[in-house]
Amino acid sequence: MSGGWQVGVDVGGTFTDVVALNQGGSDTRIAKVPSRSDDPVAGLLVALRAVGLEWTDVDDLIHGTTLVTNAIIENDLAEVALIATRGFADTLDIGRQNRRHLYRLDLPPKLASQVPAERRFEVRERLDHEGRVLESMDPVSVEEAIRRIDESGAQAVAVSLMHSYANAAHEDALGERLREGVPFVALSNRVNPEAREYERTATTALSAGVMPLAASYLDRLDAARPAGSRLHLFHSAGGMASPEALRELPLGLATSGPAAGVAAAGRIAADLGIEHAISFDMGGTTTDVCLVFDGEGQISAGRSLGDRPLRQPMIAVESIGAGGGSVARLDHGALVVGPESAGADPGPACYARGGDRPTVSDANLVLGYMNSDRVIGGDIRLDVAAARAAIEPLASAMDMTVEEAALGVVRVANSAMLRALRRVTVERGIDGRQCALLAFGGAGPMHAVELARAFSIATVIVPAHSSVFSALGCVGAEMSYAQQRTLRMAMEEWDAERVNQARRELTTRLLAPLLAAGYGEADVTIEEVAAIRYRGQSYAIEITDAPLDDRARLNREFLDRHRTLYGFATEEPWELMSIRLRVSAPRTDAGLGSPPPGAAGEPVPQTTPACTFDAGGPAATPRYARSGLAAGYGLAGPVVVEDAWSTVVVPPGATLTAHEAGHLHIATGITP
Repeated sequence: MSGGWQVGVDVGGTFTDVVALNQGGSDTRIAKVPSRSDDPVAGLLVALRAVGLEWTDVDDLIHGTTLVTNAIIENDLAEVALIATRGFADTLDIGRQNRRHLYRLDLPPKLASQVPAERRFEVRERLDHEGRVLESMDPVSVEEAIRRIDESGAQAVAVSLMHSYANAAHEDALGERLREGVPFVALSNRVNPEAREYERTATTALSAGVMPLAASYLDRLDAARPAGSRLHLFHSAGGMASPEALRELPLGLATSGPAAGVAAAGRIAADLGIEHAISFDMGGTTTDVCLVFDGEGQISAGRSLGDRPLRQPMIAVESIGAGGGSVARLDHGALVVGPESAGADPGPACYARGGDRPTVSDANLVLGYMNSDRVIGGDIRLDVAAARAAIEPLASAMDMTVEEAALGVVRVANSAMLRALRRVTVERGIDGRQCALLAFGGAGPMHAVELARAFSIATVIVPAHSSVFSALGCVGAEMSYAQQRTLRMAMEEWDAERVNQARRELTTRLLAPLLAAGYGEADVTIEEVAAIRYRGQSYAIEITDAPLDDRARLNREFLDRHRTLYGFATEEPWELMSIRLRVSAPRTDAGLGSPPPGAAGEPVPQTTPACTFDAGGPAATPRYARSGLAAGYGLAGPVVVEDAWSTVVVPPGATLTAHEAGHLHIATGITP
């Protein structure tokens, strides 16, 4: 029998975070341990033991991982064969004909195809864009393709036939035949049932490429899982899914950890009544930002990962290679930070584990923000001398003091994050200056106020348990699934039955894993999103909670949304490009625990070290324990507030106030 615990575990590139809640949420345990890239399953068990639990104590374990993301970014993929309609096997090579570096003719114009020419095969068949059969699938060409796949040594097969999003019959038949001899088969009508031939094929090839890795990892997790414990994984669309569903669609694990942080940020924003917020998650390897609107992280159906197109519903997280472990260097005389990271091993120089290259964490320690007396992740002691030694070569090359160079490293990292904030707001028609910045992750609260000031944001919120926030998002997750389907229906040719048929088919497909998990249809919430564009436009506008039963109302909402985003709307004809459904069911036995209230009375600083905030030099900066701040108490900067795993920096001119729920509200000094 398990012990009634709900546990969220987020495995990052540098640290693994864990949050455990007992039944009723009266006891919350949190911990942070170094990640085990050599054996993630063993690392997960170490994380459980860090909060005093064995897996046998756990009822539900919800797990976020960077496994699939890292495999795609590092191009560590299985050897994949592609089957396409005759004449279209070179779609991946042709792509969109865009150059990656417009003005660098000395660099390759684009990435090499995920599938080399010798593993691309064709079958005779053809559908039109409405799914009508123009040429039946030729069984002789199918058998020839399978024979050549066997000879190629491919570990997985991607199938992407023309217009299979409109009619899956040919792909499904081919997939059934392939599975007789191939263990891993990805069908485009399952992975991405949409138009855009290149993106659909590329996404299906990526799915096939990570299938063996994901299946192996899920099998190892399942083998380690005690019989009385349930295992779920957090997926990139903002909820948890079963291992069985993710074996078939492993791209759901891409960016699962950052998506969990956004989900938790949405809940906090909703609790605090914040309409527009930006989640700011800075960890050891990356910084992830996302727009949160009315308590929901925004969803995008078109992303890229590792410079590869990735078409599936995902939390619209903007990830950049700027974390605490990001390496600083000079490039032709210019100071550059990231995307290369020192990772968990050896880590930043200040970890005293053999690292000797300067990182953002080293700069923060040199500037006095981090506490050298603390132990991080259970056994990491910070070494100021090692941090200074790592930054010294940079300082000498730039003819600066070590502190000036460290300040430059922090500012360059902040500049990269600022560009990410602009992308997630401006591109969605939102004035970022009207947002609150929700800062979390191990390093986020250290950089948040200066970043907010650079973007003219007035309020920063550091939520309770901010250092393990993605794990907290996991433990409070609901079970959900989402998928998008292309329709391409002109407004003057509206076919209500065709729309409803697509809705019914998507609903049936997405409900299946929820029903298998024991939920009833009455427990499930269905959200529908319509993607609409003026005829001839390249990209569509999304209408959430779309009134798909009422074309006239849908027309009004499209025009209103277009005016909001672009300042105008016309009466030109539009078309419904696609619909996206998300089905979800809340978990009634999970809640976000709150930390105990801070101590009553006036807080007393633990120490008053010198911190450097600008070129004017160091300033005496009181350092407080977060647990010592009573609700409603305020502190004027400069101050530093810290808990066991994270540090909140409040520079001069900013003011911090403790919230009764354990959150910290910081007024940056910017007038809204």
